[in-house]
Amino acid sequence: MNVPAWGWYLTIGLMTVALLIDVFVIARRPHVPSMGEAGRHLAFYVTAAVLFGLFVWWEWGGRYAGEFFAGWLTEYSLSVDNLFVFLLIMQSFRVPQRLQQSALMIGIIIAIVLRGIFIALGAVVINAYAWVFYIFGAFLIYTAIKLAKGGETDDDEYHENRFLIWVEKTFPATQQWHGAHLTVVQNGKRLITPMMIVILALGTTDLLFALDSIPAIYGLTKEPFLVLTANIFALMGLRQLYFLIGGLLKRLIYLSIGLAVLLGFIGVKLILHALHENNLPFINDGEPLHGVPEIPISVSLGAIVVILGVTTVTSLLKTRRDARAEARAASPVDSGPGSTSSD
Repeated sequence: MNVPAWGWYLTIGLMTVALLIDVFVIARRPHVPSMGEAGRHLAFYVTAAVLFGLFVWWEWGGRYAGEFFAGWLTEYSLSVDNLFVFLLIMQSFRVPQRLQQSALMIGIIIAIVLRGIFIALGAVVINAYAWVFYIFGAFLIYTAIKLAKGGETDDDEYHENRFLIWVEKTFPATQQWHGAHLTVVQNGKRLITPMMIVILALGTTDLLFALDSIPAIYGLTKEPFLVLTANIFALMGLRQLYFLIGGLLKRLIYLSIGLAVLLGFIGVKLILHALHENNLPFINDGEPLHGVPEIPISVSLGAIVVILGVTTVTSLLKTRRDARAEARAASPVDSGPGSTSSD
């Protein structure tokens, strides 16, 4: 896949303009978006991602388009898991609803910058050391096992990491919210605000999620251009998704299990690819194992769609059954004409 320099500049430039427009609008009018507003913005970003994928198909062929769509769907599904933690962060720090958009917007920008660095480093490492796919694959399988053992996503508490604890102990802070300001001056002293702490919490949380998502998408495509664009398209719609499906997140009780299966599948795909291009001297005398099958991108894309679809449907069916059972248990027993009463 040969992407000219101007293609990189144009793509990054257009996405930067879209983010700046978002920042400008939110800075001028902090508010809680309506369902209609969030839905329209989310539809715009999803449509833009689909059109971009079709452009990739037209320009570079179906293989790379499939890699983009597989990577985008994977990053989006992992981003939904991010949203659940973001909800806990907002609740833990009691962020006013009208300021949640601002916090998410800045947190998403931090996430894009951090993931850009991770993607660049990943590309350099992959080009220099083919055996890194063994590490990526093993790490994804390990993460999948941890998620599967966690079972249903029912944790309702956010625990601050060591970096946040260090920041709160080191820098003087005010307990009052001052809009979207990150620092304020009180009595001649510069203080950080709760907004600063929340943004750092969002940024560091996404940094941890990137440790899973970047190896996962490199298991679907080796093209840094597709890795970057899939991540950006997934993150750009994240804010609208947060407000649109906040209630639905509580119903995706099998999300962790679904993501475990997804990451495990990509982990196995990575290890098979590593064996196919093996150069480690203690495996097959440093020779590639050409007899090892590789999973084509069409199978990967189909598996991702099936895994996410089954996860969503089974989660919604389970929560609906539970809600009906609770309603029946709470309703009084009807006394029909055939019922008897004892005095």
